Amino acid sequence: MDREGRMLCLKDIVPAAENNINTQFIVLDKGRKILEGQNKTCLALVADETASVHFQFWGDECDAFEPGDIIHLANGIFSYNRNNNLVLRAGRRGAIEKVGEFTMVFVETPNMSEIAWVPDPDRPSKYMQASVISSHSRIFPPLP
Repeated sequence: MDREGRMLCLKDIVPAAENNINTQFIVLDKGRKILEGQNKTCLALVADETASVHFQFWGDECDAFEPGDIIHLANGIFSYNRNNNLVLRAGRRGAIEKVGEFTMVFVETPNMSEIAWVPDPDRPSKYMQASVISSHSRIFPPLP
């Protein structure tokens, strides 16, 4: 749901410094856990029927969710992480919850994390798509 209470499709998310993304997706793949200082993180490839995106799990979330899980994200944020990768995540103000498993239609392209974004010239605080970096996830490449 956006500010008007609607659930967003992944193809409609835009980088922002606000926790305002409400959506639902399926976990397709999950990477290895990484220790960043005191925090454990891991990246996952998630998707809905419109697009895919890289999702960053934090702490106990890394162990709580597996490929095939359907997750509802409330008040998420789509922004750059410490490694300058564009990721969707719950952040400090958001929440994720498993709401099902295995039965969800999805697509893997476009991957919203693999798009170059630039400030909108008409609204500098907003971003717009500039170009496609890769048609698929470079972190989780498709199977041959």
